[in-house]
Amino acid sequence: MDPREQIVDAARSLFGRSLTHGSTGNISLRVPEGALITPTGSSLGTVTPEGISLMSLEGAHLDGPRPSKEAFLHAAVLRERPSAQAVVHTHSTYAAAVSCLGDLDHEDVLPPLTAYYAMRVGRLPLLPYHAPGDQALEPIVAAAARRHSALLLSNHGPVVAGSTLASAADALEELEETAKLFLLLRGMPVRLLSSEQQTLLASPDQQRITKKGS
Repeated sequence: MDPREQIVDAARSLFGRSLTHGSTGNISLRVPEGALITPTGSSLGTVTPEGISLMSLEGAHLDGPRPSKEAFLHAAVLRERPSAQAVVHTHSTYAAAVSCLGDLDHEDVLPPLTAYYAMRVGRLPLLPYHAPGDQALEPIVAAAARRHSALLLSNHGPVVAGSTLASAADALEELEETAKLFLLLRGMPVRLLSSEQQTLLASPDQQRITKKGS
């Protein structure tokens, strides 16, 4: 499928399932020239292939409408994760709610509640608050992206990279559902996955089994 059509399909899916709202959220996809990204001020529910922007991996605007003001976040993640082909950022409700809590482990925000969260997301760091579009966040995102495929921006929302656009969107949705579980279970005794169970889930054999059964 054409990369622009891929972005539009993913954007419609995220918007249609209320994982983003209004003109929030942005999607990028690596291409030979750099990266395609949704434009500034656009809704993921109405963006068109012709309305997609092109930027360099340094974040420079190359073609099309002006890219999202958060394009530098996408560029930083794509530079630091050469195997990542796509980045999805939303203000999804439950993940954004978690990002506002004051008693979190900033090194690993969400506990390993489910197998799919452990496989698709793993550790999730919380990055310090910066206003949307504040480029002072870029080196912080870059440093975190070297070690993690998913990040949570304080009082903002998640940023998730994937080897494909579909896998990035899947991981973002898994993160959102785990944030929902986390909020529902706060104050209750919880049985978490053990470190041994998490290690097994991260093994290549288990990853292949899971992909076959998905």
